[in-house]
Amino acid sequence: MTLEIVILAMIAGFLALRLYAVLGRRAEHGEEPVQRRIDLPQGGIGAPPPVRVAERATTSAPRAAPSLTGPVDRGLRDISAADRRFDITAFLDGAKAAYAMILDAFWRGDNGELARLCDATVAEHFAAAIAARATAGEVLDHRLVRITEATVVDAEFHAPHAAVTVRFIADIAAVTRDGEGRVVAGSLDDAVEVRDIWTFARDIGSASPDWVLETTDEG
Repeated sequence: MTLEIVILAMIAGFLALRLYAVLGRRAEHGEEPVQRRIDLPQGGIGAPPPVRVAERATTSAPRAAPSLTGPVDRGLRDISAADRRFDITAFLDGAKAAYAMILDAFWRGDNGELARLCDATVAEHFAAAIAARATAGEVLDHRLVRITEATVVDAEFHAPHAAVTVRFIADIAAVTRDGEGRVVAGSLDDAVEVRDIWTFARDIGSASPDWVLETTDEG
């Protein structure tokens, strides 16, 4: 039994370190929107705003990159030319992990975690939404069931600013409870498909490998 506990602890530690390496230090309740429409929704499920994703160079055999064409492919090539560390597959792994982390932090009302995962403007929007929720005496019991798709839909590089836009399709079970724990909306038995578009950006000239999710939109 003791040996099994030690082994499980080692596995958990390895997974935590891997997640940290992929994300760097920055990664609701309604589908969200891009820059000009960054207001948080009144209800429902979905995605909000700015996260930070870090991609890392890999020493193993390169994985096959997603099939991309046209402006998206050109944008990714421009970013790769400016930043040799950029790896689109690792980037998407980090984006999916960030998506889950931000949603979970928002649902839990963890402003400290959101401040680390979001840029200042987005963190402020989250904080306002969390405060309004607290005033209403509501608690979110939302759960991300699965991410069924994470696809790059746009990529641009205007030195030194790089931006990659990802469309997420996810299944989320959502329940809103009152202050006494009674369900006032939703059900954990039925997951709802949510489509969100998040744009991650980075200053290529920066020493930090972190990408900030600076805008969101409905997918």
